[in-house]
Parts: sequence; C-alpha cells; structure tokens
Amino acid sequence: MRVRWSWALPSEPSSVTVVKDAAGRYFASFVVQTSADETLPPVDSEVGIDLGLTHFAVLSNGTKVAAPKFLRRAARKLKRLQQDLSRKQRGTQNRKKAVVKVAREHARVADTRRDWQHKLSTTVIRDNQAVYVEDLCVVGLGRTRLATSVHDAGWASFTAMLEYKAARYGRTFGRVDRFFPSTRMCSNCGRINEKLPLAVRSWVCPCGSTHDRDVNAAINVLAAGRAETLNACGAQVRPASAPAPRGEAGIRPDAARSTRSVEGISVL
Repeated sequence: MRVRWSWALPSEPSSVTVVKDAAGRYFASFVVQTSADETLPPVDSEVGIDLGLTHFAVLSNGTKVAAPKFLRRAARKLKRLQQDLSRKQRGTQNRKKAVVKVAREHARVADTRRDWQHKLSTTVIRDNQAVYVEDLCVVGLGRTRLATSVHDAGWASFTAMLEYKAARYGRTFGRVDRFFPSTRMCSNCGRINEKLPLAVRSWVCPCGSTHDRDVNAAINVLAAGRAETLNACGAQVRPASAPAPRGEAGIRPDAARSTRSVEGISVL
C-alpha cells in the first residue's frame, strides 16, 4: 500500500490502526512513544477572544479575523452533487458513486477548515502567554436558525485546538462562563447595560465610552479570564466573608418548621 507520510515517526510504532472514511480514503494511525512536550519561550502578551459569525474571532488587542465560511463557499457544488445523488436509484452502483462524491466534497471542506484553524490556533498560542475564550453553548446554538453558520464556523474544534496546544507549549488557557455579560459590560467603567440586538455593532456607555461590540467583549473576556486565573492560583479576587452581627446570627427555633405557600404549593 502506498503511504503519504504526514511526518516522520519519532520512534518505532507499537501498533497501527487503518481506518477508511466515507470518502473512500484510508488513514493509518500509529501508537508511538514520544518525549515530553517542549515549551515555547515566555512572552508578555495575553489575549481574550470573542468568537462570532461576522468575524470568526476578535482579539482583545483589536485584531479581527474574518470568517472564511468554507461551507458557504462550497454550497453551490454541494447542492449540485446532492441533486445528482437524489436522482440515482437506491441500491445501484451509480448511487454508491454519487454518495462517495458528496462525502469527498464534505471531507474537502472539513479538511480545509481544520487546516486553517490549526494555523490560526498555533499563531495565537505562539504569540500569547495566556489565552481566554468564552465557553459558548455550541449545541444550543446548533438548534437555532443559525445552525448552518455555527456548524461552518467550527468554534468547538478551534477552542479544543487552543486548549491542547496551550498545554503542549506551556501556555495558559481558560474558559469564561457563558453567562458572563461580556457584550453588555463596559470595559471602561464596568457598568452592565441593557441587552443589545445583534444588529447593533457599536454602542455608547453612559460613562461616555464608545465601544465596538466585539472588541469590548474580547477585552471583558480577557479581564474575566485573568480574574479566574488569579483565583485559581490562590489570590483573593473577591472580598472575604465577614462574621454576621450577633443579633443577626441567630435562627428562630420555629424557622426550620415554618412553611410558606407559593401559588398554592406548600414548600417545607
């Protein structure tokens, strides 16, 4: 069997697994022993990333990465191939060939997206000591009318690349809670404003600051990620709890046995 090597094996393989995908391609997966990961030289910069659909990624330093939209660009060819597939009679060899053609086009789109994401994630990890992203609910967004765009963006695979590359090269990676109001919070004064429609790309805070929607969100993600990192390292990021006054610390003897009615339902 002819083999096209992705890279040279670092050591003698202990086992190999050959897999054939839907597009008719064969992949050989080797189990080898490798040395410890090499850490990159430390740098001073840290970055927060706001992922979106208009721009794939907006960094806290103001850099905007355009969304390539690989699936959208291949939509016309995929539509033609799927129409050809629908005309083929089930169980025939022509239908099997048409299925492989559709699978190959989808594989080409996925490979192109994966290659682009690998290059972008490597650049981000190499240039920054710490990277923070928002923990998006990709599964939930995939059930909305934006499902095709969300699938085309590939946020989950990109953040997974950032995470394992950060661990490999000695960088810091963190996820900010998905309910954190990064878009509505002013990165200058910290005020949380009213919910902004998606059509609003810039807004003015009552403090007088004018914000680009995505850049402001990325700055807030960076600040929140730094706070969580300090908290994980043991630093105090929230006020310590103080003992309650003596008069407020007591509990009435009958408080635990009291009940209250909420819309006709008794709660113990």
